[in-house]
Amino acid sequence: MTDIKNADAASAAADPKPFNKTTALWVLLATIVASGMAIVDSTAVNVALPALSQDLGASEIQLFWVVVAYLLFLSSLILVGGVLGDMYGRRKIFAIGVAIFGATSVWCGLAPDPTQLIVARSFQGIGAALLVPGSLAIITAYFPESERGKAIGWWSAFSALLVAVGPVLGGWFVDQFTWRLVFFINVPLTVFVLWMVAQHIPESFGSTADQAVDWVGAVLAVVGLGALSFGLIYGGKFGFAQALGAGAIVGGVGGLIAFVVAQARVRAPMMPLAMFKSKNFAGANLLTVLLYAPLGGGTLFLPIVMIEVYGYSALAAGASLLPVVFLLATLSRYAGGMINRTGATIPLVVGPTIAALGWAYFALPFFSGSYWTTFLPGFLLLGLGMSIAVAPLTTVVMTSFDQGKAGVASGINNAASRASGLVAVALFGALVTLIFNADLASALAGIDLPATALAALNAQDNLLTAAEIPDGLAPEMAALLGTAIDESFLAGYRAAMWLSAGLAAASALFAAAMIRYKPETPV
Repeated sequence: MTDIKNADAASAAADPKPFNKTTALWVLLATIVASGMAIVDSTAVNVALPALSQDLGASEIQLFWVVVAYLLFLSSLILVGGVLGDMYGRRKIFAIGVAIFGATSVWCGLAPDPTQLIVARSFQGIGAALLVPGSLAIITAYFPESERGKAIGWWSAFSALLVAVGPVLGGWFVDQFTWRLVFFINVPLTVFVLWMVAQHIPESFGSTADQAVDWVGAVLAVVGLGALSFGLIYGGKFGFAQALGAGAIVGGVGGLIAFVVAQARVRAPMMPLAMFKSKNFAGANLLTVLLYAPLGGGTLFLPIVMIEVYGYSALAAGASLLPVVFLLATLSRYAGGMINRTGATIPLVVGPTIAALGWAYFALPFFSGSYWTTFLPGFLLLGLGMSIAVAPLTTVVMTSFDQGKAGVASGINNAASRASGLVAVALFGALVTLIFNADLASALAGIDLPATALAALNAQDNLLTAAEIPDGLAPEMAALLGTAIDESFLAGYRAAMWLSAGLAAASALFAAAMIRYKPETPV
């Protein structure tokens, strides 16, 4: 197998295909649609969480795991996906990932209970881990340096458009049909991508073609991130003094430390630590962790607060993100070209700073729930900030090294963004749950609830704002209890928004301190 693999790599290197604009369009379309599917299924599901809670009887912890299971295997194995693409062919591994993703999307759509949905989401994350790093690596390998920044900008812009279609269609499916169609929409897209790959996408290999897969690192990454996520979610629900939650957090941190140690010792690490000697690459990945954590943790609660507290439909909650996507789609390609004139530092400071202002706006104490005043300004600021930052950030990552390491560089950066989103979902969930429980307990102390009603409410403490008002209460007391539940959730939600703003602002500071990149002088 190794001889065949190396022969294929040598053949590809000896007979490179000349750049062709028609093929370039197919490369962009295939990678945009495929990576868009993976991104959609990490965002559109958030819109469906209230419906999942009602239809499958999923608890708060199970709902978190529907999100976390996907992110866990995507973030843990995405480095393996990048290396496999470099070794066996990016086109080949990309196609395998797309096929796995499509098949497991059907499994998700047919899941009869929360447990099976969580398992199916785990395997869906494995498929995404194979296709996501291949997307940017295929673009970087095919496009010459003079065209690469614009190509990545187009990839960012149109991927954002596809992200928009997911939540909006997902919300419409939830309102009009069923949440299961959120997953089934991936089936025709999968078929289309596989056709494009078979007909139009050239093969490419990386400089790691003679290496072995770092399965030790992969296992340690899964164990470390999984245990840390479990500990944060469990601790948020039952308290961090509990032995199980505290032990899981300690074990998770230990697993991640063991992962770093292993990367320094194994022959073929999936995350070569030497790459972080590049200050640009290290800074870009640190910025990625801080900037993308709010997108994982913060956007988990935005649709929930819109649906459960302010009474939006799932369609309206999904469509609320359209201003962000519109700005990403229209401005990202210009930001990708701007790096040729200004370098990367300016957009990577300005963009996250504006995004931080958007997150801070969501934290302001509005009570009307009017979209035009409560949400739209925040979405506009967030969209503008991200559209300025995304393409320059991606360009720095993908051009910090030669083309032969594109798969590894893409895998590391995608792992950074997904792992930060994974930990953020768990961390933000713990934060919101702790504040919700504390505020609600304080509010209940001032409400003279009957013992039976209090017991019925406590039995639903896994559901947060989806908890139903116990039957038999006087209308005034029921209204008072409903207000207490909503305001307790809003207190946790606003804390999550302030945390999001702080992380985005910190990413701007690190960009100013670490990134010094211009395209004519790559590291």
